[in-house]
Amino acid sequence: MKRLLILCLLGSALSAAESRPNVLFIAVDDMRCDLGCYGAKHVLTPNLDRLAASGVLFNRAYCQQAVCNPSRVSLMTGMRPDTTRVWYLSTEMRSVMPDAVTLPQHFRQHGYSALGFGKIFHNPWPDNVSWDEPHAWPSQPLWSAKATENLNAFRQKMNADGKPRARIDRMRAVATEVVDVPDTEHPDGAMADQALAAMRRLAGEKRPFFLAAGFVRPHLPFVVPRKYWDLYDRSKIPLATNSHLPHGAPSMAFGESQGGFYELRDYMDYAEAPWPRDAPLSEAQQRELKHGYYAAVSFTDAQVGRLLDELDRLGLASNTIVVFWSDHGWKLGEHGGWCKQTNYEIDTRAPLMIRMPGAKANGTSTNALVEFVDIYPTLAELAGLPVSGKLEGTSLKPLLTGTASQVKDAAFSQFPRREKDHHYMGYAMRTDRHRYIEWLDLSSREIVAQELYDHTVDPDENENIATRPDQAALLAQLNAQLWKTLPRPAFNWQEPASAASTASTTSLPWHPAADGALPKSDPQGPKLAVTFQNQAPQAVDLIWVSNQGEEKHFKTLEPKDVFSIRSSSGALWLVKDAQHHLLGHFQIQGTVDKPVQAVIPAP
Repeated sequence: MKRLLILCLLGSALSAAESRPNVLFIAVDDMRCDLGCYGAKHVLTPNLDRLAASGVLFNRAYCQQAVCNPSRVSLMTGMRPDTTRVWYLSTEMRSVMPDAVTLPQHFRQHGYSALGFGKIFHNPWPDNVSWDEPHAWPSQPLWSAKATENLNAFRQKMNADGKPRARIDRMRAVATEVVDVPDTEHPDGAMADQALAAMRRLAGEKRPFFLAAGFVRPHLPFVVPRKYWDLYDRSKIPLATNSHLPHGAPSMAFGESQGGFYELRDYMDYAEAPWPRDAPLSEAQQRELKHGYYAAVSFTDAQVGRLLDELDRLGLASNTIVVFWSDHGWKLGEHGGWCKQTNYEIDTRAPLMIRMPGAKANGTSTNALVEFVDIYPTLAELAGLPVSGKLEGTSLKPLLTGTASQVKDAAFSQFPRREKDHHYMGYAMRTDRHRYIEWLDLSSREIVAQELYDHTVDPDENENIATRPDQAALLAQLNAQLWKTLPRPAFNWQEPASAASTASTTSLPWHPAADGALPKSDPQGPKLAVTFQNQAPQAVDLIWVSNQGEEKHFKTLEPKDVFSIRSSSGALWLVKDAQHHLLGHFQIQGTVDKPVQAVIPAP
């Protein structure tokens, strides 16, 4: 009798899963709201326009941190960066949240097949435990053979000129290139092929599916097939009208470099480009970059169209929720910047579209303020899955069904910044009218700067009015609203993230270079959560060594920097200075139940 009851329950659960909708989850990288459906008629995006016309277009959707890894971890866990403790590109999610249940994991736990292709999580860590099958990047090259050959020559010259090894290792080929290849011979086109093959396979299964496809373009470099470049006349592309920093903004708003360029100078043709604080790019450079960006947008639009067409051809559209999102926005010369990584509207606002079959609001757009942490609880509710109380977002179902015109009063973002050896965290709140930003000193928790932008008169956020005496009452009101919604930070950001939640850690011994011959690297053991801390007064390079003795540069750590990663027990990590001289090494050891600390000491 008991066995019969169990079989009945299993059968009931399977039947419930089979009746649930599929999910097609489409992610893109660095795409701002310059799309036809958002009113940018000079950008050609017919496939995204038709998705918007058949679903709900969110005009004011905001990421929680405008850089790839933190934004994606926040969205995929439904938690804000202060909860995930992923604020940096260099922090692997599982090193600080080993037990996190990601969005696709949640669907898997309730009877779904979950497959992911391309960039869903940050590139180095596709998080295989989230998927039914291991992640595999396409093998197609991005740049032409000629561009790769030129890069090798450029790096050789850098080495001859005595440039730092870390700078040489980061250098890439050209930032823009027209390539004469079919879409499917481009990495993003090949990734679309992977997703299409999976869709066809999943269509024949009884279980519902969660299929994720993540396109890297329009992230730099802007390397796409010629036909997408040919869609645009470079001379007619409009340039940014506010190429200056916001008037009255504090210095940490952009930082010493990160908020303006970050990686652009890592491409050989822009290696000597002036920093935004010094001078703008030339008009020719601006037009080249915008042309490349829009060509990349149109290329990605075509790949999205392939997915939508196949969904229709297979007869799946009537029972598939389609979600399209970008991890954050991007500056195309606004405020002199050519990257993301600020708390401003241009970087935190990004495209979001949701098409739920039969939804009353399909075919409309909404000005409701929404956040990317809302996507997890929304999809869970739409699929009839439990919605965990740990999630920090709000379901957007009322906006899709037309039963509400808003679900929250504000959207929140944040960004860490280091400037002149000081560490800050900026918290941004977007209300219906204002953007309020509060910069906290990480040590004292004191407010060191405020920013306020009035979107009724300053939609481009060019004038910080926080310093005006007549705004004091409004600043106090917005400050109270900010901390009424967000929990005040009560931890030390400079503390190693993986060690902050537990007092039980393993400290690795530091072996100075003078200790003699290096041991053999043998990274065959289980993966451990490792946090490196640089207590030396100078920048150092972290280098991983394979079991064949090959060295791979992973990260340059400035003084006081922290870097978290999962590394196999037995792996050898070298620490070198800017001249590539060996300072010492660590060999990873420990147990999976304890975080590992590796402290690079001062001399």
